[in-house]
Amino acid sequence: MPFALKDEITTRDRLREINEHWEGNASRKDLDHLNDVARAFIARCPYVLISSVGGDGRHDVSPRGDAPGFVEVVDDHTLIIPDRLGNHRLDTFENLLVNPGLGLIFLIPGYKETLRISGTGRIAADHDLRARHAVNGRLPDLVLVVQVAQAFMHCSKSSTRARLWAPDLWPVLDGVPTLAQWVKAAVDTDRTLDEVQAIHDNDAATRLY
Repeated sequence: MPFALKDEITTRDRLREINEHWEGNASRKDLDHLNDVARAFIARCPYVLISSVGGDGRHDVSPRGDAPGFVEVVDDHTLIIPDRLGNHRLDTFENLLVNPGLGLIFLIPGYKETLRISGTGRIAADHDLRARHAVNGRLPDLVLVVQVAQAFMHCSKSSTRARLWAPDLWPVLDGVPTLAQWVKAAVDTDRTLDEVQAIHDNDAATRLY
């Protein structure tokens, strides 16, 4: 049963009645290609979040990370993202097979502003493309080829409010749930928590590439 709402916003007119459209730089800053600013940002970026939507309408956001510049800028409209070893769910790729639309947010640790890109994605097993992204002689199994339709920089307000890059203000991590705790609670009821944690620790240490 959906959560009951009062004064739910269901029209654009009502939305803009509350939050008036602003004709400033923010409303005009998006481009339909990658300019030199976007290229420079991506070259320094080690982490990107990718959103996609499946055929059932469910949304997914999956992270990708590697050394800064691991996302290749081919030209003003094309990116290549290697698919490193992960959990084999392939949520993003499964979604792209039925709905090619995607969105990306690029983050640089310690940097408050982000880069947002939207477009479409295709999956490739092309050996030459994979070889361009080999690490320690190991090729990724697949690459994601992104056709850029929109790109713009996003302001720092959200990361500033979150104190995202202020280590002295970060919350205490004691008691924060772990992936092993989630797996133990949701799936693996036979092993002990320590055994599940050991499996995940080994996976993180030995299956990066």
